[in-house]
Amino acid sequence: MKILLVDDARSVVQVMTSRLLSYGYEVVHAENGQQAVDQFAAVCPDLVLMDIEMPVMNGFLATNAIRAMEATQAWAWTPIIFLTSSDTVQNLITAIEAGGDDFMSKFVPEPVLQAKMQAMSRIAGLRARLAVAHAKLQTIADLDGLTGLLNRRSMDRKVDEAWLGALQSGHAFGLLMLDIDHFKKYNDHYGHQAGDDCLKSVAQAVESVAQATNIRGLTVNAFAARYGGEEFAVTIPAASRDAYEHLSQAIVQAVHGLAIPHEKNSDWGVTTISVGGSWLEAANGELKHVFRQADQKLYLAKERGRNRAEL
Repeated sequence: MKILLVDDARSVVQVMTSRLLSYGYEVVHAENGQQAVDQFAAVCPDLVLMDIEMPVMNGFLATNAIRAMEATQAWAWTPIIFLTSSDTVQNLITAIEAGGDDFMSKFVPEPVLQAKMQAMSRIAGLRARLAVAHAKLQTIADLDGLTGLLNRRSMDRKVDEAWLGALQSGHAFGLLMLDIDHFKKYNDHYGHQAGDDCLKSVAQAVESVAQATNIRGLTVNAFAARYGGEEFAVTIPAASRDAYEHLSQAIVQAVHGLAIPHEKNSDWGVTTISVGGSWLEAANGELKHVFRQADQKLYLAKERGRNRAEL
């Protein structure tokens, strides 16, 4: 367990640190409330032992600041125990109201301190397991269960964030809408299990192309998502027109290159994808118009023979 010990009295720090180290814990020290807030953000402790009366910022204010920081995170709570030499009823009430979880004398007997730390250590283990479980649940909530891409809900959130950033910065913004050609015929001919496998393969190809352009530096934070059914979307924030065009063509080629047999896609004989795109040199207006234009281009790509991108 990593413990942030906050106290301006050197003698108290030396004694308490020695006791905590003897139990096998890691101890980080802060001399006042402001240092405690800074250290908390930097080291992410499992437990905070907080003095009350300190220079610069007292323990109550520091605790308020720490709780405010935690409130901005999706899931966070760190036990805070106040240390004091005067365990008055009023101090106890103020400590709890400030966001503290317990109250302990700086001169607590050894067996009591050890017992409290064992309890806090169990809580730290539970918090770690809960954090892992929360991360897994968040992943399940954000990803499409079949393809592993972002689902529609997560895509909408990320697209909105990217669009807002582009509006504020005046950067370019690109969007691609993608549709697997004659996918209903594919399902009818090969069966829905084969259709699922096809969707997964196409999704992986689209995602790989998007990530490859990010790695090469042609795009920044381009991401793919399942829009619905056999439709996908790729969002391309702050990318040049050349990068936007390269990405769209690379996706068409990558899917064609999978060579997934598709007898009912008569012009090609393999699974192909049509792409419609919209790109703005500087984001402006409403996001729905970008989607509408990309969708119109997607239909144009289908009208002009499929297995192509219209931008």
